[in-house]
Amino acid sequence: MTHKHAFPLSLLVAAFVGLTVYVWLFLHAESQIAVAALVAVAAVAVAAGRRWGFTRRFEEAALASPTLSRSLSLLSALALIAAFHDSHFVLLMLCAVLLYATACLGLTVQFGYSGVANFAGAAFFGIGSYATAVMAAHTQIPHLLVILLSGLIAAVIGSVLITPVLRTRGHYAALVTIAFGILFKTFLEVNDVLGGPQGLQVPGMQLFGHALNDGAPFGTADTSFYVSYALLSLGVFALVYALVSALERSWIGLSMDVVRTDETAAATFGLHIARWKVIAFTTGNFFAGIAGALYGLVSGFVAPNNFTFADSLLMLSIVILGGLGNIVGLLPAAMIVLVLPEKLQFIQEYRFLLFAALVIVILLFRPQGLLPRTTRIFFRGESSR
Repeated sequence: MTHKHAFPLSLLVAAFVGLTVYVWLFLHAESQIAVAALVAVAAVAVAAGRRWGFTRRFEEAALASPTLSRSLSLLSALALIAAFHDSHFVLLMLCAVLLYATACLGLTVQFGYSGVANFAGAAFFGIGSYATAVMAAHTQIPHLLVILLSGLIAAVIGSVLITPVLRTRGHYAALVTIAFGILFKTFLEVNDVLGGPQGLQVPGMQLFGHALNDGAPFGTADTSFYVSYALLSLGVFALVYALVSALERSWIGLSMDVVRTDETAAATFGLHIARWKVIAFTTGNFFAGIAGALYGLVSGFVAPNNFTFADSLLMLSIVILGGLGNIVGLLPAAMIVLVLPEKLQFIQEYRFLLFAALVIVILLFRPQGLLPRTTRIFFRGESSR
């Protein structure tokens, strides 16, 4: 390794260690002063990083070494799970972050790659959860297969919705998905078979004969049973991330990019616009359904109020805040959107005002999101991804 590349790599490792320590401190903080101080430290660090060029150098080092970046991210997540092995609440938050980020990977395929607006992400997330609740309680199907089947059910229902979406354009297509999300919640509330407004209980997950709710098989007496769910959530996120990353780099991702950028030019060059939109919409809903299925098993309970239009907007805000079309930014964006309001509960309802103001400030200074998507480069020698 030459000296030219040693500093960026060492900088990358140091940055990941620092971020992991910061996230640990933030998740561990309970007092008002500690949370406020950590938020202030983050604001000062971001401002200083932009002023002195550290942010740009960090992004360049991460893009130059994608394998190392992914490995460090995985190690950071494992370190956080190990650090909070006895904390039910923190592990549950980490599961939520990972599973919402997984669902947002599906939204990125739809919105970020092919340009199909989906404002019903929470509805397909909920379809996966409810399908799992029914199959886990009333069938003997292995739970891993239940998760896959729930994703397929979400994809099939999404394939029915795609017909009116393809017949409309722009804001009208978005209205179709908004209407579906509202109808889905209403359907759940009036359907007594699915528990009505009270919802359904979901049995604990069985994995290779072991009940995850009984605790981690390799843990000590004080190890939370959520450790197993957190590791499984991390594994699902990593698998879906790898699939979406491979899709983006393939000719499939290139075709979706062309369809999103200019439909007229895409049709001129022989691309079937409707076919690629159907593929993107169905694939994205499949990933959202898988995430929702595991979310139902983790939470142990599903209800209509968990899958509202507001939750769909929450998912879209994660996709946009992280950087539209860039899957690398989904996890940090999910941490901000999901964890920050929980840590600001001491200011009661004002926490949502502060949270919204923070998101607006971030987008004012980073209008393309925390980690904007880089330009696609086709030559291997020049590629940074």
